[in-house]
Amino acid sequence: AFYPDLLNFKNTDYELTAIRMIAKIPTIAAMSYKYSIGQPFIYPDNSLDFTENFLRMMFATPCEKYKVNSVIKNALNKIFILHADHEQNASTSTVRIAGSSGANPFACISTGIASLWGPAHGGANEAVINMLKEIATSENIP
Repeated sequence: AFYPDLLNFKNTDYELTAIRMIAKIPTIAAMSYKYSIGQPFIYPDNSLDFTENFLRMMFATPCEKYKVNSVIKNALNKIFILHADHEQNASTSTVRIAGSSGANPFACISTGIASLWGPAHGGANEAVINMLKEIATSENIP
């Protein structure tokens, strides 16, 4: 609803629609996270790249300047690439099926997000985080 001019699927600028949707994902994720921990939302900074902006919106506080850790940024960039290249997972399939019906692109993305709810797809990411917390340091790797 942020771009009401793009809600009409007859719009021929599909590339712009896709770019805008992808650009909003870190903003929505960071806003959800900040809300869940009771902190104020940090607005995007258009001078930063995708990953730097995401990290800043997630972890900055209003009263001090946030410096992006380059190691974390590089690791997160790799994670984003792996996720983008994950091919035919449940959420991708769901979005493609909804899209093939001619549904609005924003509605299609919503179906993909809904498919993450299940433990077999979205829960897999949570399991990896728990495993990494359990490992904690390289000394715990056999």
